[in-house]
Amino acid sequence: MSIKNVVIIGGGTGTFVTLSALKNYPVKLKAIVSMIDSGGSTGRLRDQLGVLPPGDVRQALVALSDESKIWRDLFTYRFENGDLNGHTFGNIFLSTIEKMAGSLPEAIKVSQKLLKTKGDILPVTLDKSTLYAKLSDGTVVEGEAKIDVLGEDWKSPVRKISKCWISPKAYATKESLKAIEVADFIIIGPGDLHTSILPNFLVDGMARAITKSTAKKIFVVNLMTKRGQTDGFKASNFITELKKISRGLVFDYILINNGKVEKSVVGWYKKTCEVGPVVNDLTENKRTKVIPSDTVGSTKYGKTISDRIQRSLIRHDPEKLGKALIKIILG
Repeated sequence: MSIKNVVIIGGGTGTFVTLSALKNYPVKLKAIVSMIDSGGSTGRLRDQLGVLPPGDVRQALVALSDESKIWRDLFTYRFENGDLNGHTFGNIFLSTIEKMAGSLPEAIKVSQKLLKTKGDILPVTLDKSTLYAKLSDGTVVEGEAKIDVLGEDWKSPVRKISKCWISPKAYATKESLKAIEVADFIIIGPGDLHTSILPNFLVDGMARAITKSTAKKIFVVNLMTKRGQTDGFKASNFITELKKISRGLVFDYILINNGKVEKSVVGWYKKTCEVGPVVNDLTENKRTKVIPSDTVGSTKYGKTISDRIQRSLIRHDPEKLGKALIKIILG
């Protein structure tokens, strides 16, 4: 049996978990990662050095690394004081190589050799672009970082996102389009819908390539909704938004968690930026198979003092998610 080509599309911690879930299975992995991140260490490097945002690339590199723990820890190390406060070593390393070599792909090649990655990381675009969102009251918000924290102001009522776009226009890399062309499976999600997943579809050429691909398509539904982005969303709402922006994308499989989320965790989400567990309202049809599976992790994630971004408290469990995905991929 030939080894399957698996392409994972997204960004942030969602892609990190999916790559971690599959890297030790007999599949050929390629990660197509978003290039519109503008927050935290990534945003500062992007603004100050004029480099492409390294954050999502760094997370994918660490997820696929087969090198010793010290190297993985080094790439995730975040400085907590001084001029480097808030920066991660991995982001600085990638930006340094990009400045020296003249391109992010070259920086990725060097890093992949260093970290001995079990798979390839492909930027969705090499064009510098900014994410915009139009809210229900007509307000336009500029930048992924500002869109990401829309729901954190509890004194203001929620204004739903009615439209997203990127400007200036960005074009998909040949490498990412080729990966989609030869893929056997394409996995989308989990991840923040408007700031990690949809931006990939806004890059010219990507939505068309994904929709037309003959690969089996899998969507991993988020564990939780998020205030300011997916308030009140059920699983079907995520699918509707993806179909809308891709002009007809149909999934062969939808994987959704049916494991129990601890009451204390649900309570924490109600008090911060995210609202609650995503409800499964999906029904199977001739084209799409819905697969409920316990994929929720038990680890509670925090953040360092210097980390300026609100992180998710829980994530999918890599081992559980890996078993559920490989069952689909290998049949």
